Amino acid sequence: MSKFTNAFEKLFEFNKITLSLNKVIERNSWDQEAIMPIGALADRAQEQASLMIIAHKRLTSSEFSDLLNSVKIENLSKTQLRQVSLMRKELIRAQKVPNELIGALAKETTLAHSEWVNARKNNDFQQFLPQFKKVLKLRIEEADAIRNDTDLSRYDALLQEYEPDLKSDYIDNIFNTLRPVLVDLRSRVLDRPPFQEIIGHFPIDKQRELCNEVAKTFGYNFSRGRIDTAVHPFCSGSGNDVRITTRFDENDPFASIYSTIHEVGHALYEQNIDQIYNFSNIGRGVSMGVHESQSRILENQLGRSEAFADWLFNKFSDYFGDIGCKDSTSFYNSINSVKNGFIRTESDELQYNIHVLLRYRLEKWLFDGELNANDLEYVWNEEFEKDFGLIIENPSEGILQDVHWSEGLFGYFPTYSLGNVYAGCLYDAMQIQLPTLNENLNSGDLTGAIDWLANSVQKHGSLYSPVDLISGACGFDVTAKPLIAYINKKFSSIYNLN
Repeated sequence: MSKFTNAFEKLFEFNKITLSLNKVIERNSWDQEAIMPIGALADRAQEQASLMIIAHKRLTSSEFSDLLNSVKIENLSKTQLRQVSLMRKELIRAQKVPNELIGALAKETTLAHSEWVNARKNNDFQQFLPQFKKVLKLRIEEADAIRNDTDLSRYDALLQEYEPDLKSDYIDNIFNTLRPVLVDLRSRVLDRPPFQEIIGHFPIDKQRELCNEVAKTFGYNFSRGRIDTAVHPFCSGSGNDVRITTRFDENDPFASIYSTIHEVGHALYEQNIDQIYNFSNIGRGVSMGVHESQSRILENQLGRSEAFADWLFNKFSDYFGDIGCKDSTSFYNSINSVKNGFIRTESDELQYNIHVLLRYRLEKWLFDGELNANDLEYVWNEEFEKDFGLIIENPSEGILQDVHWSEGLFGYFPTYSLGNVYAGCLYDAMQIQLPTLNENLNSGDLTGAIDWLANSVQKHGSLYSPVDLISGACGFDVTAKPLIAYINKKFSSIYNLN
């Protein structure tokens, strides 16, 4: 006698095993970047390829499609309908991609990541280029397979893996509104004298202690996660196992603190999804743009706010002694200082999106056929000099600084800036609905803000589409206006531009 009472339960249990395999694949990726011995690389590449082929075969199997077709949608609840819709969309996408291509991508991206780490260390993009070409070729094949019989461009076919239902023309409209404002404001800010630098000795063991305390302050649940170190900070996992990494520099404590806050934002989204959705298609973040909104609002609107700076300044003084700031106001100015620089992850709020938009342009050119991989480093350097007025001498400060392309994550970069736009909308609504927000931040009390995000956004997982989720939480349509107003107000005040 079957243990299932209806067709949906049987479908759910079958899909649960596939999702469990995907969780193991993701954990293996975390392990590779955080603690895997370097000699295990070849084995890990084969393991990941095998697991991804198995998961893909389950997803595209006749058993799965038959189970989907056996479910009578008129008998389903709203949540169950969403589950079926997400499964069907994933099935249609997966059926277009051959198993051998899935295996090749898993293997080549695993090898490419290791090659990227070594090339970055050696400051030699040419060392990485052959492996990059292999990954790019495979992703072009995948994009062509996915967009078959659709009106999608190659780039949009990959973009929708990270931001479902959106096309680049929607993103272009938002970015075209955002970019000129940022460029103009930046030129005015950079004409002002720089603020005093934070000085002192910042031992890594002390930074690690402070990072742990800050993570707890922002609500990270260590019983369902852990913090490790990696070349490029990231968050991995879902449900009851959500891990993050950060990085440390004895001369720059902000790199570790704000990387930690950023990754905690990602982690909270996964940790706070309602447990009833665990091991289901709803039980994960709905898009990378929404994910990024959770990390950016913690890192910037809350973590770099004038109110929170008072608490963080006192913590820095406790951990490191005299850091060269006379008070929390000078500390606030320092953590929001605008300086021209090479590294996206270390850039200020004002320039961050300009970094992202550069990568977005290059990705689209690569997939539209306007840019050849052999010319990529030259064009990156040329475009960067146009945007920032700086000449790149070390590829680790240029084309090799980000991990994404080694992992084949084309279409991912624009979700960072889209996440900033979402965060701007959410912060606008949060301030209205939490009248004591700044008072609480001043004392290091993040509970109100974290609970608001958990209840307005995070608990729903993928129950709603990205745009519907954000607009529903805010009570108004998604636009770049709140982000533009926030950035203008903040930096005009800091640099006395009015």
